Amino acid sequence: MKPIYTDVIQFRGSHYDFGYMQGLKLKDSFILPNRRKQFGTSNRHLMINEKEARDMLLTYAPRIWEEINGLADALGWNMHDAIREFGGYYLEYTRSGCSILTGTDFMVRNYDSSPQGYEGRFALYQPTDGGYATIGPTMQITGRTDGLNEKGLSMGYNFINRRNSEDGFICNMIGRLILENCTDVGEAIELLEELPHRRSFSYVLLDRSGRSVVVEASPRSVVVREASVSTNHFELLTEENRYQSDDSKRREQALLTHKNQTDDAYSAFRLLNDLDSGVFSMKYSTASGTLHTASYFPHSLEVGFALGPDRLPLMMDFQKWVDGERLYAKRINGKIDTHLPFAHMSEM
Repeated sequence: MKPIYTDVIQFRGSHYDFGYMQGLKLKDSFILPNRRKQFGTSNRHLMINEKEARDMLLTYAPRIWEEINGLADALGWNMHDAIREFGGYYLEYTRSGCSILTGTDFMVRNYDSSPQGYEGRFALYQPTDGGYATIGPTMQITGRTDGLNEKGLSMGYNFINRRNSEDGFICNMIGRLILENCTDVGEAIELLEELPHRRSFSYVLLDRSGRSVVVEASPRSVVVREASVSTNHFELLTEENRYQSDDSKRREQALLTHKNQTDDAYSAFRLLNDLDSGVFSMKYSTASGTLHTASYFPHSLEVGFALGPDRLPLMMDFQKWVDGERLYAKRINGKIDTHLPFAHMSEM
């Protein structure tokens, strides 16, 4: 088992200042050099229209645009490179697994992907220039893989397919926009229906009313179904599914069986995090191994987070943080059984 960690990042202030602070931290990080090695020269070809990306960000995410400006200034980059790296519009997203289970007042989520793309950053951000305070793991710096906001809206997404992509935002930026701009499931659905989508993903939403939905979103269509379980296939937009979905359906059945037996948050966490449950994945070499298990509680605004299997979650009181207290944890530790390097821990 390899020891791993996630850094806890806390910030209150404007989006520009948040971006600038993150840029200063990234100067001494392995993340950006490793990302350049991963993508090689291929990501340069993805910068097809800088004006289009700028216009899209200013339309749907003007505050994120300010954050990208702060990142660029701190790193000494031009905006061409900053938009490509942090804009959540062009860079490809590797295929992944992921399983999500919701109850009336909790969401538990396994994030399954490749260690080589994992940033090891867990961010608490309270903006002073508009938008809601949010908590959750980052992806491509500005995006979020899952999380919770101060209004009690929680979000997680599941990869479906990379085929037939179109111009649009990628999943982690969409997750950030949901958490920072929406108060409840209804507003999140409206945003998902408005945004252009690059790839096909399911977005699982839960708010303080107890309403839980799965939004099936592709570049061509967005549909909503009331559900408490989601893995890696669509139930309605079946034409968008991958050819092979056996493992996704197996994990879905395990979650549904558990849901029918109990609605307890701790047992749900154990189902997703325990190795012997059959939901936690060790398929790191195929970019679908479980990296973290997170639990979000809309009413209390508590968050639980664990790296690797068979662990107790670190519990964080996000409500106290929103009210002005500082979280004392600076790093979350865990262990994962893989030989693959992590993007934030060593040079690749």
